[in-house]
Amino acid sequence: MISVEEILPRDAESATLVGRVFDPESQGPCVVVVDGTEVVEITDVEPTVSTLFEREDLHDAVASARAGRRRWSLEQLAAAFADERDRSVPRLLSPIDLQVIKAAGVTFVESMIERVIEERAKGDASRAVAIREQLAEVVGGAISAVKPGTESAVQVKEVLLREGLWSQYLEVGIGPDPEIFTKAPVLSSVGTGQSIGVLSRSSWNNPEPEVVLAVRSDGTPVGATLGNDVNLRDFEGRSALLLTEAKDNNASCAIGPFVRLFDDAFGMDDVRDLDVTLTVTGEDGFVLDGASSMKNISRDPVELIHHAYGDHHQYPDGFVLFTGTLFAPTQDRFAPGAGFTHLLGDVVRIATPRLGVLVNTVDHAESAPRWEAGIWALVKSLRARGLV
Repeated sequence: MISVEEILPRDAESATLVGRVFDPESQGPCVVVVDGTEVVEITDVEPTVSTLFEREDLHDAVASARAGRRRWSLEQLAAAFADERDRSVPRLLSPIDLQVIKAAGVTFVESMIERVIEERAKGDASRAVAIREQLAEVVGGAISAVKPGTESAVQVKEVLLREGLWSQYLEVGIGPDPEIFTKAPVLSSVGTGQSIGVLSRSSWNNPEPEVVLAVRSDGTPVGATLGNDVNLRDFEGRSALLLTEAKDNNASCAIGPFVRLFDDAFGMDDVRDLDVTLTVTGEDGFVLDGASSMKNISRDPVELIHHAYGDHHQYPDGFVLFTGTLFAPTQDRFAPGAGFTHLLGDVVRIATPRLGVLVNTVDHAESAPRWEAGIWALVKSLRARGLV
């Protein structure tokens, strides 16, 4: 499914990459740092990624821990992608653990238009083409250059209200407050090489490739990774009150492959410049390609952090923040006007040269590996190893 070269960033030699590995010996997760084409266990330095990111000496602690510890080759970890249910082999996990998983929605004009289309189509994909044609010129032209929360945004809102085109998605897209929601429970995200889940009763769904920020408990961003905010368009389109059912299902949140820590070689300005590509390859021969550029985001990533964290909301164990996606697939898969939806076995690759590749295979949420390693399971595992 993936090579070692793909897993790592293009400039891996200058990157500090933190992640987690399932250890078959202890049947639990280990914190690791990448060292060349291997990963080194550093669980004895800090038992969780969450506590590691809280350290003021984070970079020094990671750098000094590379020598004299247990290692796994990335080639070995990549080979384990073939069977994620085999608990006798080590494998990559989601690179976060106790952090709360938050997401910002409707942060790109193109995806905002698609949310409006879902709403007006009431979740019926067959109606999307006609509505898209009706809205794209009027709405897209009116707001593509508008900065959210400004006086010009207020004026655009007044025009759209008069035209009967206003929507709750336009409100969070160009209004003063973005959509910030909890994407998934703590410890429920899957990593690269694992299955992602869509409900079997969903007939209109898609991947959402995104840049994900890792933020410690004081609101300071410490790194970035890739994410797939798997979405059921038919559910959310029927009602925004179905957001949880659309977004939060078994294996519906993928993060990885590693968190790249911010340093002199990679920082927030680099995040603002990232181009993220998406490729979906189906067993039916279907191929979907797309791209999302952080240059086109309507709200700065730091602004999104401030909406998630502050005096109004704290995260004692830190949090990660999906920053939103430009990409909403409209390419027909089955018939003209039918649009795109996943089929079982689709391989989804989300990539950017500075962060590597997040690759997952689509399964039904009901049949994907069950989420059974929760907070208490982590505590018991760490306690059994004398780490807490």
